[in-house]
Amino acid sequence: MLGEYIPPPPATVPALPSDESKMGNLTLRQALAAHRANPACAGCHARFDSYGLVFEGYGPIGELRSKDLGGKPVDARAPFPGGVERSGVAGLQEFIRQERQKDFLDTFGRKLVSYALGRSLQPSDGQLLLRMQKRSAAENYRFGTLVETVVTSPQFRNRRVSAALARE
Repeated sequence: MLGEYIPPPPATVPALPSDESKMGNLTLRQALAAHRANPACAGCHARFDSYGLVFEGYGPIGELRSKDLGGKPVDARAPFPGGVERSGVAGLQEFIRQERQKDFLDTFGRKLVSYALGRSLQPSDGQLLLRMQKRSAAENYRFGTLVETVVTSPQFRNRRVSAALARE
């Protein structure tokens, strides 16, 4: 979401239960706090736990909820870098807008272009990404502006079709 690389966990770290109802007396928040207390885990968990905790108010299929699968009340508050606390999706949006907007927009633009072109980015896509950023900022970050910039680009309009698709 923000273009950060998070390494896989060390092999010695026990996996969290797949279902909150199997966590005993612990909430997910408490289990993650234990991970952050371990120096081997803290570096990574400090970077991404907040982004997950704000979604605690939603269940596994996206339904709103006030209790987790273990029957414990959910808490969608999360501490973010810089000592600020935010709650829920609105809090996440506020944090990203204030602190990480450039990272979010850059990553979103890269993913959108890669998806639209059906390939990995290439150095020649740099100008398209810059054009997307400038147009987006000028038009109040409208999603349609990003899409329009991609679909009118030479990269999109002159895509090569694979041999298999060309025969169909």
